[in-house]
Amino acid sequence: MARKAQKRCRVRDLGVTIGKHKPGQFNAITDVAGVRVGQVTVSFGKGKVKRGCGPARTGVTAILPDKDSSWDNMVTAGTFVLNGNGVVTGTDLIKVWGALQGPILLTNTLNVWKVGDAAVDWMIRQHPELGITEDTYIPIVGECDDSSLNEIQGRHVKARHVKAALDKASSGPVAEGDVGAGKGMICYDFKGGIGTASRKLGKDEGGYTVGVLVNCNQGNRDQLIFAGIPLGRLIPEEVADEHSEGSICIIVATDAPLNPLQLQNLATRAAMGLARTGSSAAYFSGDFVVAFSTTRKISRKARRKVMVRPEVEDTRVSPLYEAVVEATEEAILNSLCMAKTVVGRDDNKAVALPLTKTVALLKRHRLIS
Repeated sequence: MARKAQKRCRVRDLGVTIGKHKPGQFNAITDVAGVRVGQVTVSFGKGKVKRGCGPARTGVTAILPDKDSSWDNMVTAGTFVLNGNGVVTGTDLIKVWGALQGPILLTNTLNVWKVGDAAVDWMIRQHPELGITEDTYIPIVGECDDSSLNEIQGRHVKARHVKAALDKASSGPVAEGDVGAGKGMICYDFKGGIGTASRKLGKDEGGYTVGVLVNCNQGNRDQLIFAGIPLGRLIPEEVADEHSEGSICIIVATDAPLNPLQLQNLATRAAMGLARTGSSAAYFSGDFVVAFSTTRKISRKARRKVMVRPEVEDTRVSPLYEAVVEATEEAILNSLCMAKTVVGRDDNKAVALPLTKTVALLKRHRLIS
């Protein structure tokens, strides 16, 4: 008898509150003004692998920091690598310049360079003088390995998918779970993928917003901690048919005017939100964070010898650290709660987190009434 599909919902819809700070309007990275997200899911075929032909369970997710794609006015940025078995291209430039000069794209491991190539084409269309009278461009593309569900050799994310994700990027609610780059991802041996959350600080703490978007492909079942309870050990059944130790990409946005070192420190704290869900950043895991500020910009056309930019005083950044830890934890849990069961290549299955059982366990531990 087929198991009835459960309606998916976000963590807060289960009655669970993560942390003390309130979320923004959409509880998403797009609560940071100017940030837009676009996603294209690539899913076709079923059954046995036909090399280069499918089945495909993959996609691309695009995060645009502002309306001009951060080219003319680069946003200040920082990055952090918790465990480096993977890649986010262009992070050396972020470390040297402390700036982000275009969109961030997420996809699968073998599609990184095709997605990067398509991003270059898209940026040239946006900025026709790029590489001629203006600087050249290095794309930022992060990857996670979706080969357990996706016929990854086919590199099924094409230029048209990247263009569509970038062109349709918008503010407002963000689709979560098995969508975009998250289609083939597995998280704590449940179905994972895209998740997002945000925090809005009070006026006395600056009134700033911190938003997080994650692509979750990390962890083993017995590691999963959900709102403080060892949920993975309490739901040991229906582990994903095939799963490596996995990876995660974490993108952090804020409207707080932070300098590159402060953003690097903010990115580091996002890893603490990951740890709250149980991850130990295993040897084969790639755990990458990119953080940027939408209000501390670097103009390419600036000609002053000395620049003065807004900047939060160092002793006032601790509430932002709290906010990013909470938002990262909640974004990961949203990914689990929103993802649906997916059957991929060779009929490998990743089962969705069973929400009815999760609610019962949360009640047992008195986390919800």
